[in-house]
Amino acid sequence: MNLDLRKAILTNIESNDQSELEATIIDAIQNGEEKMLPGLGVLFELIWKQSDEQDRQTMISALEQGVKQSS
Repeated sequence: MNLDLRKAILTNIESNDQSELEATIIDAIQNGEEKMLPGLGVLFELIWKQSDEQDRQTMISALEQGVKQSS
């Protein structure tokens, strides 16, 4: 069986508005379930692709700080 996880995730959220997308992200983070990580990865990929270089650098800096704080 060939499952396109990325496509399945995108299909599940394609009609969501901003508040629904935000709720999805908050729910995934608060639940902390491993099964939610691929979905967050797909969402991050979408954000990354829509961002310019300055926004990407901001995300990388925030990620670096988050990694340092969680260590």
